[in-house]
Amino acid sequence: PTHRIKQSLFPRKNTIMLSLSKIQKANSMKFHQPYFHISLLLSVSLLLHQTPTTTAYTTITLPPTNAPAAAPVPAPAPATATNPIDFIRSSCNVTLYPDLCYTSLSRYANAVQTDHAHLARVAIGVSLTKASGMATYVSNLTREAEYGSDHRAAASIHDCFSTLEDAVDQIRGSLKQMRQLGSAGSGNETVRFQLSNVQTWMSAALTNEDTCTDGFQDVAEGPIKSNVCNRVAEVKKFTSNALALVNSYAASFN
Repeated sequence: PTHRIKQSLFPRKNTIMLSLSKIQKANSMKFHQPYFHISLLLSVSLLLHQTPTTTAYTTITLPPTNAPAAAPVPAPAPATATNPIDFIRSSCNVTLYPDLCYTSLSRYANAVQTDHAHLARVAIGVSLTKASGMATYVSNLTREAEYGSDHRAAASIHDCFSTLEDAVDQIRGSLKQMRQLGSAGSGNETVRFQLSNVQTWMSAALTNEDTCTDGFQDVAEGPIKSNVCNRVAEVKKFTSNALALVNSYAASFN
């Protein structure tokens, strides 16, 4: 059979009536093929059981074409320590002795504010005070040791005083260089050179302080040895912290 139904499947009633009319027409034409009637009946049966399909739609509300574009949200600014106390506390984290660093420098917060160069300069000044005081203390011990019976201890004290004097000179030179830092007309190259000098001198001062205590290795245990070594070990902490702050500041120019 060549009968084709070119009709929308909806509404269903029209389709069914159309199929029945085709059956009647086929009977009137007296088609004797038995399978033809079966085929049409199956078509009607399928149409009766067919579930109409539906299409889901999503409603999207669009802004008017002439509406202004939304302003972009600015990225949050990085957090920085604007409080001088917080600035000193965070800066001291680069040192080996952050608690000592903070307690010794926080009193200068109003002067330092948030200036890394000023903070390093103050730390060197504190280190100079500690080293000078220690050199004076050992100088007094030297006079007493000259009249003692332990000649090895007397020699170690004398050598310690000599190395501490060198350390004081080196720290003093570092402080002078920091005060000249960034003088009028000096560029970044000059600042880097000055900071390199400070790093060298502060490192040398720390080495001289180590040399002082190393000289007591062969000295018998006693109050003088323990007193000097313990005091110098404390001074070394201040020198170490000052050097760490200088290194941190110098790194910003690399």
